[in-house]
Amino acid sequence: MVEELVTAGVALASVGAVYGMAAARVVKQYERGVVLRLGRLRSGVRGPGFTMIMPFVDRLQKVNMQIVTMPVPAQEGITRDNVTVRVDAVVYFKVVSAADAVIKVEDYRFAVSQMAQTSLRSIIGKSELDDLLSNREKLNQGLELMIDSPAVEWGVSIDRVEIKDVSLPETMKRSMARQAEADRERRARVINADAELQASKKLAEAAGVMSEQPAALQLRLLQTVVAVAAEKNSTLVLPFPVELLRFLERAQPGHGPQPAQPAHPGTAHVQSQPAPQPQQSPQALSESQRALDGAADPAPDQAPHRALELAAQAQRLLTQWQQSMQEQLPPAEAPLDPDSRGSNSRQD
Repeated sequence: MVEELVTAGVALASVGAVYGMAAARVVKQYERGVVLRLGRLRSGVRGPGFTMIMPFVDRLQKVNMQIVTMPVPAQEGITRDNVTVRVDAVVYFKVVSAADAVIKVEDYRFAVSQMAQTSLRSIIGKSELDDLLSNREKLNQGLELMIDSPAVEWGVSIDRVEIKDVSLPETMKRSMARQAEADRERRARVINADAELQASKKLAEAAGVMSEQPAALQLRLLQTVVAVAAEKNSTLVLPFPVELLRFLERAQPGHGPQPAQPAHPGTAHVQSQPAPQPQQSPQALSESQRALDGAADPAPDQAPHRALELAAQAQRLLTQWQQSMQEQLPPAEAPLDPDSRGSNSRQD
């Protein structure tokens, strides 16, 4: 009798252990358990920790409540300005209602993935290329609203959506590169033109100051000569004023003042004689030759002083040449008076 009781107790304990092992479940902290008893949803959702269900009657389905990162495959589409692009994105979502995620949708992950791809294609067709490249924040918000609207019924909440990359055709990349290069060149030209304008204003102010003091122009000329001679070059460049070139042009034959046309047939005029060619005196020629011979090979240590002497000699020669030109030019003859010409003819 005792042995039978012991055997029954052992058998009962074994059955209880097996039942306990079959009914025991552990739900993790980031999970929630949905119990279906004979196919019907139990009202309560099992929280994290140890829980018991009825074996062979209840079925516990665990749902992950963590934020899920799902990449959206690259979608190729045509933008509103007729540009073919490939755009890929990433979706962050989480389950907020474990019961709805199990009951209302077969596979909420697959459903969210398909909805994200469809919404991404729609966003590509409604947007322009510039918006896809520079205004992504607004597109991300619109894409999030498009995915979140049907996902709420599935017990899923969309945390955020980000457009990850936009792939452009090679021809479009080259066109955009040329556009950027042209824009930078335009800005560079505008900056150079602005700099030239500012420099011209400063030069005009400097010319106004120098015009009040003629000696300032001579000092500036000497400073330029010293700066050129400081490089210890064998060639010295001396600038000549533009007024000298104009004077030479007026002194050439055929460039003098044109004779005045007679006012009436009886009026006579005297044709101006061509100005004689300017000739330099032998003393000026010898001084200029000596100046050139001295400037041919200046000493390295005396280059600045020699440059100042040459500039002074050039200024002296220029003054002498102007004086000789004024002496050699004949005085302008006045046209004859018609009355005086008639009187002279009568006397003859």
